[in-house]
Amino acid sequence: MTKPSQSPGLLASFRRLAALAFLALALAACGQQKASFRNVDISGGADFGKDFSLTDHNGKVRTIADFKGKVVVMFFGYTHCPDVCPTTMAELKAVMEQLGPDADKVQVLFVTVDPERDTQALLAQYVPAFDPRFLGMRPADDAALQKVAKDFKVYYAKVPGSSPNNYTMDHSAGSYVFDPEGRLRLFIRHGQGPEPIAHDIKQLLS
Repeated sequence: MTKPSQSPGLLASFRRLAALAFLALALAACGQQKASFRNVDISGGADFGKDFSLTDHNGKVRTIADFKGKVVVMFFGYTHCPDVCPTTMAELKAVMEQLGPDADKVQVLFVTVDPERDTQALLAQYVPAFDPRFLGMRPADDAALQKVAKDFKVYYAKVPGSSPNNYTMDHSAGSYVFDPEGRLRLFIRHGQGPEPIAHDIKQLLS
């Protein structure tokens, strides 16, 4: 039995079409997997902020592994802050409201850069006032604060006031976001409103 003859040119054309079709499908799949964030995507080159060890306002030492399965939003501030900190926390409260049931898959961490005044008791009063699910986080001492600030490239500095206890803290204003696998993914710019943040968190949860 003889096989039907095939044109070499036709066969080559068919193979090229098949290859192009496969490539198109592969690119489409990649496009579906690539999230479109409205904040700064740092997942491609963030070689910092891999973990932390901080005590929450309930007295429990926490690391990023404790929040596996949740999106973690991490903000550095202090309770005596007159502007950036309360507005950021109020913004994150609004984000939780926009997320609806998905808010239970999000953990907001408020890391104090002023452990001298921000005691565990004060953090336990201040932070959950915005949302009961939020956690206040405290470095054990100045060395631990310096380490976590260095690990996350956070700036902070004490600014003297009218008395030794009446000082302010200059500090970075943005927030970091970890995905449910505990990988640092986003930098959130300060003061943009809750909608872009809620959008990006939904992307990370999907």
